[in-house]
Amino acid sequence: MANIKSQEKRILTNEKSRLANKSFKSSVKTAIKKALIAKKTDSSDKTKLINEAVSLVDKGVSKGIFKANKAAREKSRLMSA
Repeated sequence: MANIKSQEKRILTNEKSRLANKSFKSSVKTAIKKALIAKKTDSSDKTKLINEAVSLVDKGVSKGIFKANKAAREKSRLMSA
């Protein structure tokens, strides 16, 4: 454990952001899976699901959770239908 008070605070904030990022990544993965399944089954709401997934991926890039290349790769996978 850290001896410096500011470092102890930093450890706490890092843990909070790690958990928030983990939750966000999980929701993005779920949205991508739903969109890919809808794409394969020719569901009627597939464009809506794809748009939601793309929006979440873009939000992750703007928050600094994902890198730009990962976002481009995921969006390309989703749009390739």
